[in-house]
Amino acid sequence: MKTLVLFNNKGGVGKTTLAYHLAWMFADLGLRVVAVDLDPQANLTSMFVDEDRLEELWPDDDHDQTIYGAVKPLIDGIGDVRSPHVEVLADNLALVVGDLALSRFEDELSSQWPACLDRQARAFRVISAFHRITGLAADALGADLALIDVGPNLGAINRAALIAAEHVLIPLTPDLFSLQGLRNLGPTLTAWRDGWAERLSRNPVASLALPAPGMEPCGYVIQQHSVRLDRPVRAYGRWMARIPNVYRQAVLGQTQPGGPPLPSDDTNCLATIKHYRSLMAMAMEARKPVFHLRSGDGAIGSHADAAQEAYWDFRRLAEKTAERCAIALPAQLLPPLPEPPA
Repeated sequence: MKTLVLFNNKGGVGKTTLAYHLAWMFADLGLRVVAVDLDPQANLTSMFVDEDRLEELWPDDDHDQTIYGAVKPLIDGIGDVRSPHVEVLADNLALVVGDLALSRFEDELSSQWPACLDRQARAFRVISAFHRITGLAADALGADLALIDVGPNLGAINRAALIAAEHVLIPLTPDLFSLQGLRNLGPTLTAWRDGWAERLSRNPVASLALPAPGMEPCGYVIQQHSVRLDRPVRAYGRWMARIPNVYRQAVLGQTQPGGPPLPSDDTNCLATIKHYRSLMAMAMEARKPVFHLRSGDGAIGSHADAAQEAYWDFRRLAEKTAERCAIALPAQLLPPLPEPPA
C-alpha cells in the first residue's frame, strides 16, 4: 500500500478539489483507494458526503465515526488510537471522515514532538497516530493507495500527516504567493523529514509500527490557470516560467543554475489543469468528479466535450503520479485513453 499526501501551505490552490478528483480517477483505474481527510476544515469530506449523511457522522455528542473519534482516546489520555470508521463511497473508494474537532489534537501533537527526543513511548504513539490510523483504514478496505488531504499550514497536525506519507504532491497556482509558498514548503519538508529520522532512533517501543522518513516530493501540478489559444494568459505565464527553478531549488535542494525554462519542459511538472469554471460548479452540485458528468447532469454540447477533456487531463496526471510513486496500476483494467479534444 502506498501513501500520497497533497500539500501546500498556501491556501486557494485547488488542493482539495485535486485530491477529490485524483481519488476518483485512481479508483476508476482499478486501484482500491482510501481517502483520508486530515484537514480540520473537513472540506474533502464535504465534497464526498452529502449533508444528510454528515449530520449522522457529526452528531451533537461523540463523533465515533470520524478521524477525531479515532484519535480521541489519545487526546483524553485513556488509550491508543481506535480503528477508524471507513465510509464506503464506491466499489473501489472509501473515506476516513474528517472532523472540525480534529483541531483539538493540534496542541497534543505539538507538545509530544519534542518529547520523542526524550524516548517517551506516549510521544511516539501520538506522533504516529495518523500513520497507524491510515494503515488500519487501508487494511479494512484492502487498499492499494491512501490519498491524504491536509490543511494549508505548517502546523503540528500537518507535520504528523506528512510523517504518515511516503510521497508528497504539491498543487500550485501560477502566482507570486505559490512561489513564496514553495520557498517556505521545501525547507520545512526537509526539516520535518530529518527531525523524524532523528526521533526514530530513540523509539523505546520496538513493536510500535512507525513510518520511515518519507515525504518524498513526486512533483507539482499547476491548477486554475486561464487559457487563451491553448496558452496561459500573459499575467500567469510570467509566474509559470519561474516555477521550475523555484521548485528545484527550494523543494529538491538543487542549487546549480539552469534548468527547464517552462513547466511544459519540466519533468517535475506532472500536469497543468485549467479552470473548468461552470463545469466544476456542475460537478459539485451533482456530487461527482467533472469527468463523470453526463447529459443528465447538464453536461451537453461544449460541457460534454470539456468533461471528456477533463478525463484525459486527470487520467494523464494519475498515470504520471503512479509512475513517480511506484504505484502499480492494474493494466488489464485500464480503458483505452481517449484522444484529447482538437
